[in-house]
Amino acid sequence: MKIPVLNISQFNESVSLNDVYINSFSNHIQLNKNLIDKPHSHNFYLCVLFTEGTGIHEIDFNSYSITPGKVFFLKPGQTHFWKFETQPEGFIFFHSLEFYELKFLEHKLHSFPFFYSYQNPPVLELASKQLYELNLKFQEAYTEYLQNNLLKELKIVNSLNSIYIKLTRAYTVNINLKKLNSSNYTNILETLENLINTHFYKEKFPKFYAYKLNITTKHLNRVVKKTINKTTSQLISERVILEAKRLIVHSQDDLSNIAYTLEFSDYAYFSKYFKSKTGMTPLDFRKKYFL
Repeated sequence: MKIPVLNISQFNESVSLNDVYINSFSNHIQLNKNLIDKPHSHNFYLCVLFTEGTGIHEIDFNSYSITPGKVFFLKPGQTHFWKFETQPEGFIFFHSLEFYELKFLEHKLHSFPFFYSYQNPPVLELASKQLYELNLKFQEAYTEYLQNNLLKELKIVNSLNSIYIKLTRAYTVNINLKKLNSSNYTNILETLENLINTHFYKEKFPKFYAYKLNITTKHLNRVVKKTINKTTSQLISERVILEAKRLIVHSQDDLSNIAYTLEFSDYAYFSKYFKSKTGMTPLDFRKKYFL
């Protein structure tokens, strides 16, 4: 059994735009409860603003509290699910990469820090004034989505862009902007993350990625250390372990088959590797998760 990967068309209700979806959050979970009642991933970019409600949002095995003023961002492929303690309200939108980038040819989604790197937190907590202002912007985008006015798609993409800009300013309020805009190292890190996502099953050592980037392993380690204070080996192992956790928890596969899927030589080596990174065996992790 594989982790369900949801696409935008599964959520659309009689709306003419195929690459974007906007809804109030309460309406979204009511309409789509059969799709989102278990852990799943998406093939699109997602943003949700909570104005009411409490609970837990788990993203790739990290738990974040849901409270009014929280904003969450998800990139394609991330696994998540919601667990609510009180009734949630707010707004949610998601869209394809093309929906945004075909309208803004000179600006990429990955330029926004919450979509730039998996190392950046997928959550933001807004102050009350910011929440009020952004709630109005989300409402404006939702109202436009429900109507059928001239230049509807252009108005929506401009509304979402305005939301992203405002969220970026709140997200980076305590960040050194010179460091954020240091394009050479950040571009290398982004390319590295994409390469790891593509090749981590087979390639688990930095040398391969340095070769692909046409730089030395030493320089690659310098870039990773400077940008996120980690080593290249850490980034690779984190991606391997994340995929292992996804398969262990969200599939019915035998653990030996999971070791084979991740291209370990045998289960014993996979179990030793997993325990060295997490402190428990794959079997212990599966049991603990379902306690």
